[in-house]
Amino acid sequence: MGTGRAGGVGGRAVLLAAGIAELAVGTIGTALGEVRGLLGRSDLAELAADAEQELLARGRLALDRYPAPPPAHLEVLARRAMRRRSGDDG
Repeated sequence: MGTGRAGGVGGRAVLLAAGIAELAVGTIGTALGEVRGLLGRSDLAELAADAEQELLARGRLALDRYPAPPPAHLEVLARRAMRRRSGDDG
């Protein structure tokens, strides 16, 4: 459902942003304490990759909680008008 509307590079950015927002809202205090502890570790690149994957997963979950918005009313009307015109012309 939500993962279908988040494809490609733009979708990846949306998922990352949603994951970051979810993380910030849900666990900001705990996350700050964990970040301080992680700064001295030697495997930061691996931890960063793991964090990115977790944020992507959180983003997917956050976006899946909300249904896709319905199409705009004027867009629906415009498409109907286009179909009628193409049916009348052909």
